[in-house]
Amino acid sequence: MNIAILSRGESLYSTRSLIKAGEARNHNMEVLDPTYFQLSVAHGKASILYHNEEVNDLHAVIPRIGASNTYFGASLVRQFELINVFPVVTSEAILQSRDKWTCFQILSQAAVPVPKTIFASMAQLEAQLDSFGNNPIIIKLLQGTHGQGVILAESRQNALATIETMHTAGLQFVLQEFIAESKGTDIRAIVIDGVVVAAMKRKCKTGDFRSNLHRGGTAEAISLSFEEERVALRAAKALRLGVCGVDILQSDRGPLVLEINSTPGLEGIETTTGRNISKSIIGYIERNKR
Repeated sequence: MNIAILSRGESLYSTRSLIKAGEARNHNMEVLDPTYFQLSVAHGKASILYHNEEVNDLHAVIPRIGASNTYFGASLVRQFELINVFPVVTSEAILQSRDKWTCFQILSQAAVPVPKTIFASMAQLEAQLDSFGNNPIIIKLLQGTHGQGVILAESRQNALATIETMHTAGLQFVLQEFIAESKGTDIRAIVIDGVVVAAMKRKCKTGDFRSNLHRGGTAEAISLSFEEERVALRAAKALRLGVCGVDILQSDRGPLVLEINSTPGLEGIETTTGRNISKSIIGYIERNKR
């Protein structure tokens, strides 16, 4: 098959890993930078140009769309869907997973356990803050990755100051309960085609509460409990994601889904677990591309 990785970083670990896995299975792999695509619709037909040349020979695409390019990236994936190119992650799933509130709404509808989360409203702010009592509050921008746009407010006063600043800047955000018993750790589970293929526990660096490896956290390979695996699979199914990373917090009331990443980084999970996630992604394409 002809498979393209939609990425601006040809030298990035995830991109190189996917190329290696695809070529090992005798697929023609290439990296296409989303910046150089031109999308159009006319006379009932969708077309895609890359460097002014029509793209019409691909069988599948693997989106590696950055958070800063979500809208165009999702539009590009949708354009490929219109010309019957198989996407590892659909345009709808990218948009729904990238918007934290939309993601939580979908998870809630599917009865997937999540931390208590409130869409912030300045008109109802006092009541919303009261609902958390005297406990710390997590304030999250609706879109953000690698722990960016996530703030821990230790007190109501700190929360108010942060919220006022974000509101003045015209930002939208959610308020979320702080799960103290997780002690700065979370679980990243990689789900591919309805199967958890790898999992690791991440721990934050000293002085931080975010466990992202990009922020200096550490990780170790783990085996999920039955309930953790069940929650990860239900979350992926709810968002209709054939490939994703599901972040889970271990709480006193059981596993809680913290976030879903539709284009999870591969370096940390492959290095930590020794699992070839890229090979599993190529296998997913082979099983589902008709």
